[in-house]
Amino acid sequence: MGKVVLVTGVARRLGGRFVRRIQRDPEVERVVAVDAVPPEHHLGGADFVRADIRQPTIARVLAEHAVDTVVHMDVTGTPLGSGSRATVKETNVIGTMQLLGACQKSPSVKRLVVKSSTNVYGSAPRDPAVFTETTPPKSLPSGGFAKDTVEVEGYVRGFARRRPDVAVCVLRFANILGPNADTPLASYFSLPVLPTVLGYDPRLQFVHEDDVIEVLRIGSHEPQRGTLNSGTFNVAGDGVLLLSQCARRLGRPTVPLLLPAVTWVGSAMRTLGMTDFSPEQIRLLTHGRVVSTGQMRETLGYEPKYTTAETFADFARSRGPGLLPPEALAGAVDRIAALPALGGGHPPTQSAN
Repeated sequence: MGKVVLVTGVARRLGGRFVRRIQRDPEVERVVAVDAVPPEHHLGGADFVRADIRQPTIARVLAEHAVDTVVHMDVTGTPLGSGSRATVKETNVIGTMQLLGACQKSPSVKRLVVKSSTNVYGSAPRDPAVFTETTPPKSLPSGGFAKDTVEVEGYVRGFARRRPDVAVCVLRFANILGPNADTPLASYFSLPVLPTVLGYDPRLQFVHEDDVIEVLRIGSHEPQRGTLNSGTFNVAGDGVLLLSQCARRLGRPTVPLLLPAVTWVGSAMRTLGMTDFSPEQIRLLTHGRVVSTGQMRETLGYEPKYTTAETFADFARSRGPGLLPPEALAGAVDRIAALPALGGGHPPTQSAN
């Protein structure tokens, strides 16, 4: 008998991709895909069950299908369709509580994988240069998706204590980007002009959606020889990018604003539905965040296929040129540099300095 894997959050594109990917694994016999709304994409040969994880019915789904592996991907920062922030929070927190309660009562469940986020570390001016999995945040997130992830991980730790026989893997992903990324930061980078905080140029890390799928797959199976996939792991591509570098590579101009003005602009954008410019995202775009990925490589045994820069380049290609395409901007600078100097028509001579 092969593994029976239940995946939540399959109506989102990332969840759908993971469902289609894990079906190709020879040790997986059946995949049960769960969401409150039917997905618009194909799920291959998976069994789709329309169920809301906020309701106790999820326990019946686990029992009926004798699920032994649960991959919880329904922890997200963006609403699906016409959903609201309140609905997202209920699904993240109440849904996780219901799912963990069902897993606790299920004798067949042997492995739990939770898609979390590096948002749990928050973003504050006194943050360390690099967060490890055991570094406590200087300032706990006070709201939004970041607070949701903190609460979700707290419930997961409680479940792990109550069910020590279940292997629990918590994956803290950096900002997910890629051609099909549907995240608050992807929406921000898709704006024609990027509002930034005056005087700050934060360091950012990204992880490619392809790497997200592979790490989730590794977490859902028995560990390979010499590795361990139980515990908490930061997942991000190598290297960092400054926000100013991201803007230049997208060809999008920036508008530096004082922090109160950025907050006001963020509120206006949320009201207009342009992007979820939440307070936690403003803090990220002010102070940045960088995490260590040593445990991902040494313990989990995974080497990302994309660096942070390569991830962002793939995302940028999918968004098309901005108002200031890098190639056109470079050409304009070269043409200006080639113009004769004013006053004599002769190029300037190099000074002794």
